[in-house]
Amino acid sequence: MNQFINTKETLVTEAIDGTLRTSGGQLVRLDGYPHIKVVVRRDWDKSRVALVSGGGSGHEPSHVGFVGRGMLTAAVCGDVFASPSVDAVLAAILSVTGKAGCLLIVKNYTGDRLNFGLAAERARAFGVRVNMVIVDDDVALPHSPQPRGVAGTLFVHKIAGAMAEAGADLDRVTEAAERVIDGVVSIGMSLDTCTVPGSSKENRIRPGNAELGLGIHGEAGIEQVDYRSAREAVAMVVERLAPEVGSGPHVALINNLGGATALEMAVLTEELLKSSLGTGIQWVVGPAAMMTSLDMQGFSISLLPLGSTEDDALHAPVAPRAWPGCSRVGQIELMPLPDGLTPIQPIPSRSPETAAFIKQCCSILIAAENELNKLDARSGDGDTGSTLATAARALLDALERLPLADLTQLYRAIGLELSQTMGGSSGVLLAIFFVAAGDASARGAGLVGALKAGLDRVQQVGGAQPGDRTMIDALKPALDALPDGLVAAAAAARKGADMTATITQARAGRASYLAAESLAGHNDPGAEAVARLFEQIAARLEAVR
Repeated sequence: MNQFINTKETLVTEAIDGTLRTSGGQLVRLDGYPHIKVVVRRDWDKSRVALVSGGGSGHEPSHVGFVGRGMLTAAVCGDVFASPSVDAVLAAILSVTGKAGCLLIVKNYTGDRLNFGLAAERARAFGVRVNMVIVDDDVALPHSPQPRGVAGTLFVHKIAGAMAEAGADLDRVTEAAERVIDGVVSIGMSLDTCTVPGSSKENRIRPGNAELGLGIHGEAGIEQVDYRSAREAVAMVVERLAPEVGSGPHVALINNLGGATALEMAVLTEELLKSSLGTGIQWVVGPAAMMTSLDMQGFSISLLPLGSTEDDALHAPVAPRAWPGCSRVGQIELMPLPDGLTPIQPIPSRSPETAAFIKQCCSILIAAENELNKLDARSGDGDTGSTLATAARALLDALERLPLADLTQLYRAIGLELSQTMGGSSGVLLAIFFVAAGDASARGAGLVGALKAGLDRVQQVGGAQPGDRTMIDALKPALDALPDGLVAAAAAARKGADMTATITQARAGRASYLAAESLAGHNDPGAEAVARLFEQIAARLEAVR
């Protein structure tokens, strides 16, 4: 079992109760577990139109998360990806509906249509006024006679909920819901399938591919496409949405299908707003997990034309915390750096020999990126290679504006560049290294003396010493041996780097938080990077002699 559950049989009821306990008393449930799983607003006034929705579980926070003032009156929950029973839907209708009537909001899946539809008929036999709308916003198959209901359903919950809260009658609330359904379009994409509790994971998406146009129950999408970047992923989604939307203003709902990180969702949002559809998007709901598919590594985008009624209803206050609100799309504004922090650009100067050497060093670090990341993943967060490669690429981009002919100023310029472009503690330490080397060079120190001065400053500030399992274990012996030539320095660096594999108690860096068994047998990635740098520089120098 690789999920935080007890049993698949009790998963939904336990999740509902966990939600109720943290609702501040705003939500209650009907009796009748496990067959009737219905969550209801405690404060509901039956003089207004009731909104009931629901379906299979596994889409959390939908549907229970949207029960509350301004949205749903009740949510009817089935088991994971399974429609609730007719009796459960009927119990919800009868519990919350007064003379004003009830609107059922149903996603376009056969089980939901049948069970909600039959429950509506039985409720009418009790004399209850019930209308039902079917949400079919998925445009993955534009000519499908049965488009699925996906995340666009949330627009129906919000807009119809605002109108019901304001006292609109059943006909007006139904008309507003139908108008939203006619206008909203959605499509999703995922890099992986979801994991259904109690079942083995279906690995149908090929490596390097993404699935376009998938549903919210783990069902396959319309096609598998090559995946290269977030930009291309959004471009493919936009290509499917564009023919379905008009030119007027829109609101976009950017939905996390469950497994994407907040960082990824922010990137996807930026790409959508920079796309051909971006200029028409005035408001954004999210990005957030709203209509998920368990742990699916994917996202969906829903677009709704924005009329005055929809605009007002989208901004009406709501109680459910799962609704992330509606944010206006704006421009990126810049604030100037405080006085003294604006970088002083060095005066560029040319030195073909120095430029070639820097290019050589940068190419070595870029080529080692993946291998260093793999090594770092064993004892850190797996980004040493990427951090160093990012710095190398930044130096290559800055090469034309560096003072290559003035070694003292070059050290300082490299330190400044690294402080601006290289992340993490390693970026700070290397910036300190080069700035201190520049200061020593200005005082008359030669190449080796300047570099040793930089190392001394790094040890003072960072606190690491030889034997602490850091890059210093390779860098210090290399600099000590450098007066004897690059080959000697490379051999010393390699010996120091390999020695770190025997150190099972790190005293600096992220590795200091790890147990001995996680460290034994593999080199510190920073020390390995230093060793590779010296070895390959020495090898290339020997090759041209």
